[in-house]
Amino acid sequence: MRTEISTAAAFVTRLLRAAGGVGEEQLRCFRECLQEAMRENYKHHWFPLVPSKGSGYRCIRINHKMDPLIGKAAGMIGLSHERLFQLLPSELTLWVDPFEVSYRIGEDGSICVLYESPQPGGKAAKQLESRTSCKEEWRIGRSSPSKSYNMMTVSS
Repeated sequence: MRTEISTAAAFVTRLLRAAGGVGEEQLRCFRECLQEAMRENYKHHWFPLVPSKGSGYRCIRINHKMDPLIGKAAGMIGLSHERLFQLLPSELTLWVDPFEVSYRIGEDGSICVLYESPQPGGKAAKQLESRTSCKEEWRIGRSSPSKSYNMMTVSS
């Protein structure tokens, strides 16, 4: 569980660092707070013998609502939810499962594997998507739609 949580927290921290405006000491504290929140939250929901069990519970999700674990860690360094929405993708899904950590940015984005380890008994975890294509998507800035929406009304 330690490696999976560390990988997930480091990924969210890298997203914040890439957005800019958050100091290195704040980022370090954020990462530590997020790791602790995840450890506490997942301790009774971690099933290495059945990795998919509890997957929904362990899923970190930003979809026009801030994930409570990210929000809690950000609050510890003085970042508001509003500021987080400016810094992080508006649609992010991060799956933290035994032996695998993966993410998707946007509803139609590719699922990208951040960490993968063989399962006990010799069953290798299946990689879902090419790491190169995921890195390319992140580098070119593929993310969810812009936050500014043009509204069109229809009247009869």
